[in-house]
Parts: sequence; C-alpha cells; structure tokens
Amino acid sequence: MITLAGHQVGPGQKLFVIAGPDVIESEELALRHAHLLKGITQKLGVPYAFKCSYDKANRTSGKSFRGPGLKEGLRVLRRIRDEVGVPILTDVHETSHVGPAAEVVDIIQIPAFLCRQTDLVEAVAKSGRGVNLKKGQFVAPKDIVHSARKAIESGNPNVLVTERGATFGYNNLVVDMRGFLQMREAGLSVCFDATHSVQLPSAGNGETAGERKYVSLLARSAAAAGIDALFTEVHEDPDKALCDGPCSLNPQMFEDVVRSVLAIRRALGHEPAAS
Repeated sequence: MITLAGHQVGPGQKLFVIAGPDVIESEELALRHAHLLKGITQKLGVPYAFKCSYDKANRTSGKSFRGPGLKEGLRVLRRIRDEVGVPILTDVHETSHVGPAAEVVDIIQIPAFLCRQTDLVEAVAKSGRGVNLKKGQFVAPKDIVHSARKAIESGNPNVLVTERGATFGYNNLVVDMRGFLQMREAGLSVCFDATHSVQLPSAGNGETAGERKYVSLLARSAAAAGIDALFTEVHEDPDKALCDGPCSLNPQMFEDVVRSVLAIRRALGHEPAAS
C-alpha cells in the first residue's frame, strides 16, 4: 500500500487514474483538459491526478515540439493545481529539475529511458513527493524491482511502478501480462500506461507513431491481470496533438476505457464499492 497525492493506492483500493495531454501545448489547453478530466473522473468516482509534461527531452527528432520548459511549465502546472484543485504529476529528466518541480507537483515521474539512473531516482525519492517510476522498455518486470528499491531505500515508500511496454524488435512494443503479477508479487504497486504501450517508437519518419485502436484492449487485459492504477494520455483532438497524438485518446474514449477497466475490476472483486 502506498499513498499518492493523499490517496491510498494498492490492493483493495480504488483504481488511481493518471491522465492528461502529453505535453503543455498552451496554458489554455492544459487548463481546459484539467477541468474536463476532473469532471469525468469525479463522475466515475475514481481518484485522479492530472499529468502533463513541461519538457519532452527525449523526442525522436530535434525538430519536434518539446514544451514551454521548466519555469513557464511549472507556472502553468501551479495554476492548474490551484484553480482546478487536482493533484499534479509531471516528469523530470535532470536532477536539477527535481527541487523546483517538487515545489509545485504532487507526484514526480521518472521517464522510462532514465529508470536506472541512480542519481535521478534517489533525488526524486528524497524530494518527498510521490514517485512514478516508468519501467524502461529494456527492463524485465523482475529487474525493475532494483530501481524501485533505490527510491524506497532513499526513504520514500510511495513508489508506483508503471508498465509501458517492452521493446519487440525494431519500432514496436509488446506488453507481457505476466509482468503485472511478477511486480505485485515483489511488493510493488503497479500502474499500466495504456497509451504509451501502443507506441511504434520512431516509426513515423522522425517521430513516434502509434496504434490507438489497441489501447482499450490492452487496458482491459491489464485490469484482468491486476493493476492498481491506470495511466492514459488524453487530448481533445489527438490527430492534432503536438506529441504522441497517434497513441492518445479523446475524452470520450478515455471515459469508455476507464469504465471498462472499472467493470472488470468490479467483476473480479478488485474495485471497492462506491461510497
């Protein structure tokens, strides 16, 4: 059992939902999505954190949109937190960003490509904020335990490990459903990133492509396998999104996916009754 943004996450608890646009495209768009997603998750009765990046530092091409950067991005996220009243999750790529981010957000995410970077993992853990550790595409489920322990042994037990697919040859990912059980048996709280898992990395001629049609299928499968949280990227018009549009859901798709995941969890006795 862990605590993220004041919510208990783990077996017997409500599904914790993380969702939002991939990157801050504009202040207005980010605010609009935060209000919209708060409304959907309140209707569904699930705890929620708004996710958005201020800097996509690992885009395929140097010409791709990265976001507004640290200072402006954190200003926008602070405004969302204060005006919309939702917990905030964002990712950091450098240890120097951890302190400023921790002053604003509730959960700090460690990107998948950086999940083994000891200095970064320990700095995020020592910030005292919740930790969302993305499992690298090159890391086996049993091996991510070592990265999680770096955070836990730095004094922070509130570590969520997020599955986002494993490299399957070139330009493709696959999700091994056995991994959810393996990570939970190791004592980890587990999240499924249903949108990044359908990426086709770098397959779009200088950008990452994706197969949105498989998001719901994989989310339902993960719910049956056993997860504690669900991560999705949501955009009002995915085909016009500036980052990861082919993988993102529109708001109605998002609501439908969460509803189907909750239905499976209830059928299995994993989701507590609504209070």
